[in-house]
Amino acid sequence: MSDLIIILIIIAIVAFAGIYVYKQKKNGNKCIGCPHSKECHSKNCGCNK
Repeated sequence: MSDLIIILIIIAIVAFAGIYVYKQKKNGNKCIGCPHSKECHSKNCGCNK
């Protein structure tokens, strides 16, 4: 029973992360991990590579 609970928790975490990524990409963010994803004007930003 405890294995089932752990599997459900892992599935929920992955699902919520997927939903977050989908929403951020839909809003136009290029690089979700970058704090400057919409406002990065620098050429050195990892989002522009």
